[in-house]
Amino acid sequence: QVQLVESGGGLVQAGGSLRLSCTASGRAVRSVGWFRQAPGTEREFVGHIHWSGSPAYHADSVNGRFAISRDNAENSVSLQMNSLKPEDTAVYSCDVYSGGSVYEAIDYWGWGKGTRVTVSS
Repeated sequence: QVQLVESGGGLVQAGGSLRLSCTASGRAVRSVGWFRQAPGTEREFVGHIHWSGSPAYHADSVNGRFAISRDNAENSVSLQMNSLKPEDTAVYSCDVYSGGSVYEAIDYWGWGKGTRVTVSS
């Protein structure tokens, strides 16, 4: 059984940066996705990375600002977030890809509790 734990969230001013980490325990993690959810909204795809490190996909809303990477030796996946905007405020979670569309939350499992990111204007 894989357990995912996210960390690195916090409060940051608009234009700032944060680096989120997703660490897996139990067994090696395969392809992983990052999702976010703001209050009153649906879970939103942020990024996906293949177990080999490539390819990686990012949502249009974060493309060019966020970058997903992985360290298989550490069994972890990171999300570097730059040029943060108030609309990036959400709880971010990492999930294990189970097949199907890389963009749909239904095709992932093992959702962690998430880490909260708050971007002030």
